[in-house]
Amino acid sequence: MNRNVRRAAITTAAISTALALTACGTGTGGGQTADPEDFVSGGTFAMSLNEDPGDLSPLTGVNLAQRALVPFGYESLAYITPEGETVPWMAESWEESGTSITYTLKEGLTCADGTEFTAETAAANFAYQANPDNGTFWYGSNVTEDMTASADGDELTIESATNNPFLLQSTGAVEMVCQAGLDDPSSLADTTNGTALFELTDVAAGSEYTYTKRDGYTWGPEDVTSETEGLPDEIVARVVTDEATSANLLLSGELNAAPIIGPDRERVEAAGLQSVGILNPIGQMLFNEREDRPTSDVRVRQALTLALDREAIGELVTDGNYQESVSLVNKIPLTCVSDGPMWELPDTDVDAAAELLDEAGYPADADGDRALTIRFLYDGATPTHGAAAEEVQAEWAELGITTELVAEDPTGWSTDLYQTYDWDTGFIQLAPSSPVVLSLFFLGATSEDGGYNFMSVTNPEYNALAEQAFTAPDADAACELWLQAEKELIDRVDTFPLADTESPTWLNGATLEMPGSIAPTTIRMLG
Repeated sequence: MNRNVRRAAITTAAISTALALTACGTGTGGGQTADPEDFVSGGTFAMSLNEDPGDLSPLTGVNLAQRALVPFGYESLAYITPEGETVPWMAESWEESGTSITYTLKEGLTCADGTEFTAETAAANFAYQANPDNGTFWYGSNVTEDMTASADGDELTIESATNNPFLLQSTGAVEMVCQAGLDDPSSLADTTNGTALFELTDVAAGSEYTYTKRDGYTWGPEDVTSETEGLPDEIVARVVTDEATSANLLLSGELNAAPIIGPDRERVEAAGLQSVGILNPIGQMLFNEREDRPTSDVRVRQALTLALDREAIGELVTDGNYQESVSLVNKIPLTCVSDGPMWELPDTDVDAAAELLDEAGYPADADGDRALTIRFLYDGATPTHGAAAEEVQAEWAELGITTELVAEDPTGWSTDLYQTYDWDTGFIQLAPSSPVVLSLFFLGATSEDGGYNFMSVTNPEYNALAEQAFTAPDADAACELWLQAEKELIDRVDTFPLADTESPTWLNGATLEMPGSIAPTTIRMLG
């Protein structure tokens, strides 16, 4: 069994974070290759963001666009190659056991503010991340409260009170913040203070974010330095909310990279541009299980999903690029995916759906109306979501269900998912690289209590299996338990992975690796 490791993203329409854990399988994504003779050093690498990132803090920021920018200012102890190999980055080597790992840091690490980055600073990072009061996204997945960190010279040792089969992969992926940033976390909202090859030098909120290459950088993965051939002098992330505009700018050469998944994808592809693809669970549905919502009843959730024609909706939501889901883990490195799934989605059965709604207390009246209204959220910025949501509405109407469609923007997502909780279901995606990351949303505290379980799911069978998996003796045993746990989520319809697709980031005039998000040390400008 091949357990590659690669950084991946965890996203909903309202939240996202880049995380990495161990793999049990392979998947889409990776990098582009080009002849080094074509590399041209200097210039500007321009990329698009489909919304403004807002707060840039790597400690607490959760916006998708914000997380896409984190790698440009911050680095990790280890890096994962497109082939899934864990290689040194800030650390030159490591030794691990089931309950501890010791990293030896590279010499000469310096921060954007000119200070030295030491093992003591690295230990302070893990102490900060392990404190639940700080509310970091890493807490509970890659860093847990039972971890302690200490420094001795250039060595950082992290110890876990329980056995952790993925200790290297989890701790090695955490981005390191320099001491001044830890001392004043609020300062990271609009500045960067890490050891990265690039540092933030200009912010035009809502428009552009400029990162400039640092001199004297010598510790990149696979021997990348400030002098490596083909690196740009600066990176500019431009906020472009309209996908057609992004396509126009990409084709004209004004952008070097842009994610394009809607109708404009065809003309970009026709122009002969290359892309880097990542798996996208674009049609995944989550459910609000709070007591005051109809979707708190498992029979309602079952009925809603049994009534759907998955393929018809899947073709719409993916713009004809429909793939059946095979796992709730859908970002590289697709941890624990190759032996699964243990679950199977049911076939469409409208009659069974009607019976379940009758049992749940929503019988049809003489006109066929069930007096059941479902508030369905979808991303207004995702071109294919609207048509697919209308198809869902039409199919549920055949059962006598009224569906209120809500096209969300970033403010709306935040309000509905995390403040008013006024929603029932919708196209709301999670994109974890491992089941450990996935567990944050189903096992953890609800958002009312400061956690990430914004659906208010309580699944005792899943919880019990997840707790066992956390301390499994090895990765094989852990994956077996996680696959069983995932089946419990599907069987109870805590989520419904209706359709996946591959989302490409298109390139013009540059090559790069994109294991979840763009890896800045891999950008090479082309002549």
